[in-house]
Amino acid sequence: MKKYSLLFLIFILAACAGNVEPAALPTAQVVIISATPAPTITPIPTATRTMQVAMDAYTIEGLRAHEFQSGEIHIRETLLETKVFTRYLIEYPSDGITVTGVLQVPTVGEPPYPVIVMNHGFFSRTVYLSGDGTDRAAEFLNRRGYLTISSDYRTWADADTAESLYYSGLAIDVINLMNALPSFPDADASRIGMWGHSMGGGVTLKVLTVDSRVKAAVLYSSVSADFADIIERWGPGCLGDVYAGELEFGCNSSDVLPEDLAPDLISAYFDSVNDPAMLKAVSPIYYFDSVTAPVHIVYGTEDGLTSAGTPPEWSKKMYSAFEEAGVDAKLFGHDGEGHSFTVNQWFAFMERSSQFFDLYVKP
Repeated sequence: MKKYSLLFLIFILAACAGNVEPAALPTAQVVIISATPAPTITPIPTATRTMQVAMDAYTIEGLRAHEFQSGEIHIRETLLETKVFTRYLIEYPSDGITVTGVLQVPTVGEPPYPVIVMNHGFFSRTVYLSGDGTDRAAEFLNRRGYLTISSDYRTWADADTAESLYYSGLAIDVINLMNALPSFPDADASRIGMWGHSMGGGVTLKVLTVDSRVKAAVLYSSVSADFADIIERWGPGCLGDVYAGELEFGCNSSDVLPEDLAPDLISAYFDSVNDPAMLKAVSPIYYFDSVTAPVHIVYGTEDGLTSAGTPPEWSKKMYSAFEEAGVDAKLFGHDGEGHSFTVNQWFAFMERSSQFFDLYVKP
């Protein structure tokens, strides 16, 4: 009897287990599962995160956090003495390298003089000499009582070579030149204006978004403030020997990637030229809300017809962005002029620029 009773009990329990309705379960045992799926978090690809970390120092925010290393301006030699100015070949330290440049001290007025930092445009390094691209404008400003100073930037003339990604190294060299100004007694480091042509306009734009000491800036036939435009027009920088890159490979040698650069940084740079987020992070146009200096944007209506020029649309684009950011900006188009202005319009442009500097830098 005990054996049959046990089998019967097992049979009953099995039958019940297959037919119990949820309502028959004790309330505490009812589990309601939501039909809404949990949110899906898409992770940032490891390659993208690696690129962002490697490139961080070369972004606008990275430059703002940069620990600039500068020192004193040293005169190498006197290049020229005139009734208007004395021209010197100089050198100064910039983040562990030596950079050369040109200093012109006026004979008009009394020191210390207000300073205009002159940023030259692109020249092939095979022909560039210290002062090229800024000498004519420098003399014009010397006649009006301004001390002018221009950096050759790293890799040009007799300056040392070091990396420069998205003009970052060039901007660092210019800011370190500004930091060195107090070492030259005739320069008033509290009164600084800036003038940049072409690539030098791009360097000026970087400086304006990083350093608030500039009291007024002139952007003459400037490259775009958006590196997406620059990459689209000229491509990425030169890897290895920058001279060979200029002559043989046709790369954009405004950017310099020495052969001894870390492989992960090289890889990150070439990845970044196709990454919209990184191109924004290195582009001044997205940081104009931090610019404190008034600016003059000057272009020729016939510029950009060759690959060496800068399309007028770039100047118009940065003007609109400056206006939207609340920056005091003025746009001047010169009919019929190309990348570098001819005699009459050049003098008109420089006279207007000197009056602009008189208003904001000289007082």
